[in-house]
Parts: sequence; C-alpha cells; structure tokens
Amino acid sequence: MPLAVSTDPWRGRVWLLGLLVTGLPVAWRTFRGMLRGEFASDVVAMLAIVGALLLGQPLAGLVVVLMQTGGEALDAYAVARASNAVQALEADAPRHAHRVVDGRVSDIDAAAIEPGDALLVRPGELVPADGVVTDGTSHVDTSRLTGEPVPVRVVAGTRLFSGSVNLDGAFTMHAERRSQESQYARIVDLVRSAQASKSPLQRTADVWAVWFTPLTLLACLMAWFVSHDWTRVLAVLVVATPCPLILAAPVAIIGGINRAARRAIIVRHGGALEGLAKVDTAVFDKTGTLTVGKPQVSDVIVGTSASPLDLLARAAAVEQGSGHLLARVIVAEAEQRCAPLGLATQLQETPGRGVTGVVNGEWVAVGSPDFVREALLGRSPVSAGVLADMEREANGLRAYVGTEGGEVARIEFADRLRDELAPMFGELRQLGFTQAYLYSGDKHANVSAIAAQVGITEFAGDLTAQDKVTRVMALEKAGRRVLMVGDGTNDAPSLSAATVGVALAGHGGGVVAEAADVVLLIDDPSRIAEAVRIGRRALYIARQSIGVGLGLSLIGMGFAAAGMLTPVAGALIQEAIDVAVILNALRAAGSVRTRQRQAP
Repeated sequence: MPLAVSTDPWRGRVWLLGLLVTGLPVAWRTFRGMLRGEFASDVVAMLAIVGALLLGQPLAGLVVVLMQTGGEALDAYAVARASNAVQALEADAPRHAHRVVDGRVSDIDAAAIEPGDALLVRPGELVPADGVVTDGTSHVDTSRLTGEPVPVRVVAGTRLFSGSVNLDGAFTMHAERRSQESQYARIVDLVRSAQASKSPLQRTADVWAVWFTPLTLLACLMAWFVSHDWTRVLAVLVVATPCPLILAAPVAIIGGINRAARRAIIVRHGGALEGLAKVDTAVFDKTGTLTVGKPQVSDVIVGTSASPLDLLARAAAVEQGSGHLLARVIVAEAEQRCAPLGLATQLQETPGRGVTGVVNGEWVAVGSPDFVREALLGRSPVSAGVLADMEREANGLRAYVGTEGGEVARIEFADRLRDELAPMFGELRQLGFTQAYLYSGDKHANVSAIAAQVGITEFAGDLTAQDKVTRVMALEKAGRRVLMVGDGTNDAPSLSAATVGVALAGHGGGVVAEAADVVLLIDDPSRIAEAVRIGRRALYIARQSIGVGLGLSLIGMGFAAAGMLTPVAGALIQEAIDVAVILNALRAAGSVRTRQRQAP
C-alpha cells in the first residue's frame, strides 16, 4: 500500500510528517487513557489517525487531528481553572497572636500557640485559637463559622473559636488547642476531603460514546468482512470520528457559561453547568442566604408611657457617636422612621457595653441591660426596676434605652427574610425540584421560624460545618443531585461536597466563591433558578447537536462501508457535519427566556 496520496512524493512526505508530528501525541494521550480504563469519545479518532498513518492517507488523518485538537482546546477552555478553595481558606486563617506572659505582651505566629497560653485579642483582630475568655468584654462576629447573623457579646467564661472577628473591646483568653487543631483548621480539612471525595459527573459526550464507539467498531468489522479493503475501513473510521461529541458539547457549554456570565452568574467550569442541568434537590443555608444576613430593628417596646419613636430617635442620636454594628442599625432605622436626628453631647462609651450622652438637655443611656440598669440606679431607681422586668420578658438580641426622666425601652433586633424568596421557590418547583432543605449553624429556634415562613419542612439548626457536609453527602448517596446554596465560611465544605455549590459573593467573599462551582455576583437568590434554566438549555442543545451530528455520521458510515466514499471525502463530509453541529450549539449563548420552550 503506498504511503502518499500525491504524485509529488515530497508533498506526500510533508503531509505524512505533519501527521506524525501532530497525530501521534493525540493518539498516545488517548492510548494512555485506555490503559487507565477510559474509553471515551476520542478512541475512534485515535484509530482513524493511526489508520491514516498506516494506509498512507495523511490528509484524512490531518483533518481528524484538527477536529480532535480543536475539541480538546474548547473543552479545556470550558473547564477553566480548578478551585483554589483550600488555598483561599488557608490564606484567611489567623496568622498572628499576642501572647501574655507575666503581664508582658509579645507577638508570635499563630502556629506557635500552645494549649494554656494567655492571649490578648485586640479590636478588629481574628481570634487566633479556640479557647475561653478570661477577662474583658466585647462583641465578636462569629458569622463566618456559625452563621449567627448578629455579633455575640463575650465576657469572662465565653467560649470562642478561631476565625471569629473581635469587633470592639479588647479581651484576654485562655487557648485550649493549637491553631492547627482549631475549628477553623477543621473547616479547611473538611473542604479538602470533600473535594477529594466528590464524585465527578459523567460528561454528556462520554455517555453517548458508550454506545457509539462499539457501534463504529462493528461497522468497521462489517466493512472489512464485505470488502477486505482497509481503505474502506479507514473511510468508515474517518466519517465516524465523533466530532459532534468532541465539539458540540464544549461549544454548547461555553455558550451557556457566557450566557450565565452576562447575567452576573459565574459558572466556574463546564462540569458545573452540566450539573446545574441535573440537580433536583436544593439545600440552603439560612443567614445571608434566605435572610439578608444583617440585624434590623424589629420592634421598640416601651416600659412607660413614652413614645417608641421618640425613644428610638433619642437612642439613635446617642448611637451616632458609636462605631458598634448595632449602633449603626439603630441609627439607620431612626433615620427612616423619625424626624431628623439631633446631635448628642457629652458622649461617653464603654466598649462592649454601651454609650451615654445628652440629647436636648436630657441624659440618655443605650446598651446592654446591665449597663443601662447600672446607669439608671443613680438617676431613676424606679426605672431601673422597670427595665429589670422588661429584661425577664425578652429573648433574642436586643438593646435597652434609659433616660434621666425615667423612660425606658427595649429595642429588639431580628434578621429579615429576603424579598425574592417567594418567586424563587415557585420557579424551583416549576423546574422540578422535589425537596428543599434548610441547614444552618444558627440556633434551632431561629432556623425553625425561618423554615416555617418559607415553607421548608426539612430543616436543622445548631449544625457545625461537619454536620452540614454529612447531611449533604447523605442526600448524594441517596441518589439526589444536590444544589447547595450558602454564603459563609462554614458553608465552604458542604458547597464542595454538593453536586453543584452556589455562593452569594456579596456576603461570603473569596473563600466561599472559591469553594463553590457557581458564584452569583449580584446578591439575588432568584438567579439560582435562572442558572438552572441556563444549564438545562445548554445541555439540551448539546444533546440535540450530538444526536443530529451522530445521526448524519451514521448515514455517512453506511456510504463509506459500501465503498462510496474515500477517506478524504469522508473527512470533508465530517467537516460539513461539524460546521452544522457547531452552528446549532452556538444557540446556547442566546437568551433563555425567548427559547425556553425548546428544553424538555
């Protein structure tokens, strides 16, 4: 059998050399995959390249190489970069600590902390290790670890976990564990193990290749038994080169990713978009996901005949001089509901407890119940007793107000549900989601109340990051395709473990975004349903393109087996099929809503 297809031997040798240089690496990669048990869509392409070399048909082989390498490049682009969740978590871990020895403070690396060390934690710093507060008061933001939306007041005896953020007052603590054994370190390990154990989705092209590759080999055997002509067998292989599998899926996936990006939905890789098309169960975090994630004034309860709005306005006037989170909440509420706020004078703040000042000539105290009651004892003992009664009736987060004139009030705070939830759950039901779950690190009573308001019957509170991962993985093992939505650091492991993890970047920042497969750049959970629709449409178009392309390839295989097509002619026909397949797959980048009915 001649090794050239041209009357010019030098031109034939150039074509052959080009096929050797470009085709053998492709064939070798496929062969190594076969040794690992990977019999995907490129097996037929490898056989066509090798057959073209052996039968002296380099031009046909080069066309196959072009299609194969182009598809690999598209797929690599669609897959994008791997997640850097573990690196991002480690970068945000506590790095430094202040050790107290015999009254002297020295700076050390967090890794040098030993159990029993006395540590000073200043305002604005991360708690460097798990331990117990021994002296001082402050408020600590634990939302990254527990999902608790409001700062936790810490006093002597309060247990803290590393990674929490100290907000206002300095305190000392007794370290109970090394930083490498802390709660934060366990979250890093959970993300690492969840990513390693997560089962990859079987890609759409490989699903079709399971039956198409054996069918192609059977057609080659039939062509050989009928004709005993290896060129005819090569023609069958060239026409059967599954370029619809190699090209259609990546093009459609890229189109879907680009479409999502225009809607501020970042899909990190092609597998995530295919996963969006297959999910059927939704798991939600509470704080910052179903709720706005920030405390708001829910009520003002007065213990005297005073006006609630008047006391709110006076409290806000004093709180304008404080940098505490709840002070800003009170000021924002008063600015919406009351007349322009006055300016307080003679401001005095006790970090972590409260603030006092004079508003329109009258002394006002705002803060914790102990702080306000102690301040009132010397000015209005009767009001101090009324405040004590109000404290016994209350639960949840609150602040207290007391005035020199004997007026007292309790300002209550609560996290508010998002406005977009009703339409979001309605759309998810229309998309066939069979069940929704609510898993949170917040208190069980708070989780129960939110679940009742949104209509979720399966919920749990007081969960650690490990608890969330265990529950998500249990759903996966039960055959569910889980869509996990979260925004806090404690959600990162479960986002990694789910079929598709969705992060709200407006709250969680880099760490959660790195652990997730999909990131919503706009703080709007209603776009979750839109992301699912985009994924389903892209996968539908990919399957449609693959089906039509393989159908045309089967027809071409019949003509090639009958000896009606040469290998080069078969390669050109396959190229025409590819163009049609790619043009159809490009529709995935178009609008979802205008063509939504095309999807099943």
